[in-house]
Amino acid sequence: MIDVQSVAHLARLALTADEESAFAAQLNSVVQRFSEVEAVDTHGVVPLITPTDMTLVFREDKKQAFQSAEEAMKNAPERSGNLFRVPPVV
Repeated sequence: MIDVQSVAHLARLALTADEESAFAAQLNSVVQRFSEVEAVDTHGVVPLITPTDMTLVFREDKKQAFQSAEEAMKNAPERSGNLFRVPPVV
């Protein structure tokens, strides 16, 4: 049985007695559904990694030497000296 008062306290909610009763019934129903799912025998079932038929494509990492910092920075959309300039992150 779900302790609605504890959940309400954690969520910083003030509930009336009627709301506690309603939420207790709803939460217990949800927990029961999870119990039903948990009871399903999944022994031997291969876990689903992705719902699509994607294949991973790997390529070998190759080192590439640059002649200078200028060459490394030539494709930077914005720069500040020899640094990439990026939007500020909050």
